[in-house]
Amino acid sequence: MIIIGMMSGTSADGVDTAICDIRGQPEQLSADIINGATYPYSRDLRERILLSCDPQQSRVQDVAALHVELAEVFADCVLRQLELAGMAADSIDLIASHGQTIWHNVLPTGEVSASLQIGEAAVIAERTGITTISNFRARDIAVGGQGAPLTSYVDWLLLRHPSRWRAVQNIGGMGNVTFLPPLSDSVSAPIAFDTGPGNALLDMAVAQLTDGVRTYDQGGKLAEQGRLNEEWLDELLEHSYYQRGYPKTTGRETFGSAAAKELVRAALARGLTAVDIIATLTALTASNIADAYQRFAPASIDEVILGGGGRRNPVIVRMLRQLLHPAIVMTHEDIGMDSDFKEALVFAVLAHETWHGRPATLPALTGAKHASLLGQITPGDNFAELLRCSWPS
Repeated sequence: MIIIGMMSGTSADGVDTAICDIRGQPEQLSADIINGATYPYSRDLRERILLSCDPQQSRVQDVAALHVELAEVFADCVLRQLELAGMAADSIDLIASHGQTIWHNVLPTGEVSASLQIGEAAVIAERTGITTISNFRARDIAVGGQGAPLTSYVDWLLLRHPSRWRAVQNIGGMGNVTFLPPLSDSVSAPIAFDTGPGNALLDMAVAQLTDGVRTYDQGGKLAEQGRLNEEWLDELLEHSYYQRGYPKTTGRETFGSAAAKELVRAALARGLTAVDIIATLTALTASNIADAYQRFAPASIDEVILGGGGRRNPVIVRMLRQLLHPAIVMTHEDIGMDSDFKEALVFAVLAHETWHGRPATLPALTGAKHASLLGQITPGDNFAELLRCSWPS
């Protein structure tokens, strides 16, 4: 099937869109990216998304309006992607839309009671004419899972090494890891969970300390100018989230704008300079990942595959290579996969499995009581023909 996958992550900086060719079924499933592009949000739209993630500033009417407005943006991304690829809408079987996470409700027990991703699928299907699968997290949560990280099932299908233990580490707004046993190991189960803040605290601190002139630390240049404050870092690593057992997930609800503002305030009160703060928060990202591996990795990790925007920060990558030694730290490109569109590919694969009536999770990955079919199907103009092709009478 030819499926367009779309992903907008916790950083809320834009929409990754990929046209994917998905074939086969688990154990023999293959997935390739035909064409991909990223469409950045305007500064105004990004600010409104982030405000809607903040319970102190969010308003229900704004979230409702964004639910539709973002769907229009997603649909436009699909149409632009088709034009870029020189393909017609009727050549696409499905759209897989993760949506934009606004709230991921983690209870004090660590259980997830709800997770809200916005971007109305009916609008996407109407504007494009293409059947759309969306709202992937809800069903896993309904059976007691965390609803994330959903990328881990595709890691399990596509990224296991014949003989080595691998960690697939995403560093987006939040960080998440999948520990993958080798194909030669028929006994061990995979493990997945959110490691903690990836770029979110760091990006918000940069924006605050530069009065909005910068929204992230490009190339780690600010961190390289600062000095790591080890005492403060040790205190940050005492956060209860890191001690909590897996499965576990987190988001801006815990590591969001309020947390970033408080951290900057406390650091300035300690006498840290702006670049010292950035250096220490950069070290927090690398350190919470390494801490998670030390606490929870079920075996010695031989290879770490980095994805997400954090892989572009050379300071984070350098620290990870030091902290995770002797593991080899690489990127998805080193194994023939485009890091920029990996998550868009993931949701294309999940939609493929949903359409064929197959579960797309493993209970070991999310803590669910059982594997389940994910997502909700919104018919497009191609729905009847898609049914006839998929299940001919």
